[in-house]
Amino acid sequence: MATANNIGHNPTALEASNPVDIYRSHISELLAPIAGKPAKDIYEKLSWTQTVDKGDLGLAIPSLRVPPKEADAKASEWSENFPNSDLVEKPIIAGTFLQFFFKPQPLTKLIISSILQKKSLYGTNPKLGLRDEADPTKGKKRMVIDFSSPNIAKPFHAGHLRSTIIGGFLANLYEAAGWDVVRLNYLGDWGRQFGLLANAFQMLGSEEKLEKDPIGHLYDIYVEINRISKPEEDEIKEKKEALTQASTEGKDTAELEKQIQALESKSVNEKARQYFKRMEEGDEAALATWRRFRDLSIERYKKTYSRLNIHYDVYGGESTVELERMDRAVKQLEESGLSEESQGAIIVDLTKNPKTKKLGKALVRKRDGSSLYLTRDIGEAYKRVEVYQPDKLVYVVASQQELHLAQLFKILELMGHPDIAEKCQHISFGMVQGMSTRKGTVKFLDDILRDVGEKMHEVMQTNKTKYEQVENPEQTADTLGITAVMVQDMSGKRINGYDFSLDRMTSFEGDTGPYLQYAHARLCSITRKAGLSAEDLESADLSLLSESHAINLVRTLSSWPDVVQNTLKTQEPVTVLSYLFKMTHMLSSSYDVLKVVGSEPEIKKARMALYEAARQVLNNGMKLLGLNPVER
Repeated sequence: MATANNIGHNPTALEASNPVDIYRSHISELLAPIAGKPAKDIYEKLSWTQTVDKGDLGLAIPSLRVPPKEADAKASEWSENFPNSDLVEKPIIAGTFLQFFFKPQPLTKLIISSILQKKSLYGTNPKLGLRDEADPTKGKKRMVIDFSSPNIAKPFHAGHLRSTIIGGFLANLYEAAGWDVVRLNYLGDWGRQFGLLANAFQMLGSEEKLEKDPIGHLYDIYVEINRISKPEEDEIKEKKEALTQASTEGKDTAELEKQIQALESKSVNEKARQYFKRMEEGDEAALATWRRFRDLSIERYKKTYSRLNIHYDVYGGESTVELERMDRAVKQLEESGLSEESQGAIIVDLTKNPKTKKLGKALVRKRDGSSLYLTRDIGEAYKRVEVYQPDKLVYVVASQQELHLAQLFKILELMGHPDIAEKCQHISFGMVQGMSTRKGTVKFLDDILRDVGEKMHEVMQTNKTKYEQVENPEQTADTLGITAVMVQDMSGKRINGYDFSLDRMTSFEGDTGPYLQYAHARLCSITRKAGLSAEDLESADLSLLSESHAINLVRTLSSWPDVVQNTLKTQEPVTVLSYLFKMTHMLSSSYDVLKVVGSEPEIKKARMALYEAARQVLNNGMKLLGLNPVER
């Protein structure tokens, strides 16, 4: 059993992925004979607490199948009979809960030593990602996560930004838990708009502008070609309305039909349809232009994503789903009796079954025979399972797509693939309001990041003394700006939308990205001024950390691995962010009490070891969120 004498230097204790688990084992072993419950059951029910005043671990008596009427009496009995321990105080009774407080000295030794030894690995638990913990040779579980997914030549809007930030975080989280993660960007890179774009480039394009800013230039010519084609489309629409009217009145429509046909045959949209048809039929010249637009756009996306600390293993897209896969999906739907014809189109009517009634009718194929997103998504789901053999298929998509994805998952199940449907998960999120740039309303990610960086630079210049100490203010402003955007996005529950506010997000006051960066930079500054080596910190006498500020900070640092594990359940970035803000607030209230510079040499070493442990946990948390911690 772990004791106060061996816990700080015990290699097994230091190697534990979560040091608090040592306490869980210890409490479970002591409580099992008193409660008459298996230690394993108690261990599983010992949960971390939200605030240090409620203890370090809590146990809800009813969770151990104790009848509610007996819970109060059992709490008193178990607390009274709990034996003396080197590691934990006697449990405190709070109604039908027992609160366990860890004894400060052994905890301080264990936690600070553990953090200083593990560094960036503190908080991670690679065992969670194993297919079988008892047999690591069976390998890791695999997750394919589909996130960001912008449409080429269209603005990178708020929904794409949220998907990018949330998806990047979840990919980091599952990797920290030992999963094999495949990051996939499923681009909007196919369809008639590429015919429109190719023709627009022939008419209006500039090689120089395309090389310099492919996404912006393609968007500009896309807007322009739509503007040019609008009068044509309006005229065709007008003639069609006249045709409908004439037919209703029984008039001769031959001349109108001829006019409409002539207008349509030479229209911009018809030329786009013909170009896209060439692409679908494998015309190499048409595909070469499309491929170039796609490749140049991806290169530009990569540069932008790298600023957000995001990378992808695969750039897929609608173009990568083979026609035969979609045809096979349509055929399977037909053969299984799921699909039916309705007014010339093919649908899956989910309203017929009371259990799926709310999912409505899903359109599979249009009247003109063209496939829709659903068919493509069924084909793509099959492909992902075939290629990656995943344990989890995650789609990070806005809440507006909830019905579409619910239909997709249900149809996969009804097609005889409940195994695939079970692996699918929709990570939903609310929308951002008011996300336009300073120079207009086009919402490209680069423009947004530029604006926030400029605003951040202005904010930094308001404190001249600190501004002059920054080596590369523009670069720092850019990093702080990106942090500001990401932290604002992660500050609430995913499903809640929010108002995009430059002023609020770039403030150093309150729970913002710049505040987190300031907290990290301040710890780095203390380290530089202290001038102590890693060896000095390792040899520190940690029993000198007796102040309540130090003890509570250690208790908070001890809960970081539990926070990471709990985030796997919530799948909410705010779980991590709330912890980091709580910890940095504790830090800022400790600086006046736990001074480093000017303290006695041994006290200085002990306090510096505590601050270095806090800096490491803050750094680990920020990197898990996808942030780049600054040092000054």
